[in-house]
Amino acid sequence: MRLNTAPLNPALRLRRAARIIVLDPEGRALMFRYDVPGRPPFWVTTGGECEPEESFEEAARRELLEETGIIADPGPQIARTTPEFVTVEGEPVQADERYYLVRVAEARVDTSRHTALEQELMTQHRWFTLEELESWHEAVFPVTLADMIQSQTAT
Repeated sequence: MRLNTAPLNPALRLRRAARIIVLDPEGRALMFRYDVPGRPPFWVTTGGECEPEESFEEAARRELLEETGIIADPGPQIARTTPEFVTVEGEPVQADERYYLVRVAEARVDTSRHTALEQELMTQHRWFTLEELESWHEAVFPVTLADMIQSQTAT
């Protein structure tokens, strides 16, 4: 498992989140583009904040269904990051993000379960090759995503 962690900042609210790297049969990663007013666009994996009392694995399963329509076991955690960032609602947080990898049989996404906020801010989704993740003209988070994928797909 890859760990890219820094000491947690106790001055910020801890935001526990599950992130799911969804790979299609061609090895492309599903990413969602966020357009937040007043900020440059950015792309992230499927996932989101854990509900109170929810495990990271439970959150991964729930977020995967809500954001993509995919029902799958998230499997074991493959990575962890602890970035500080400002949420789309404008709150500075200390994140504890756990990453899971899910392979799908087809590149199909159902966004009908998106919340109103997701419908407003998640303006696009697309499948990225590793090369695109490394050289995309807009921000891609986490910045180590291509490395995470390569570490799990190396033969």
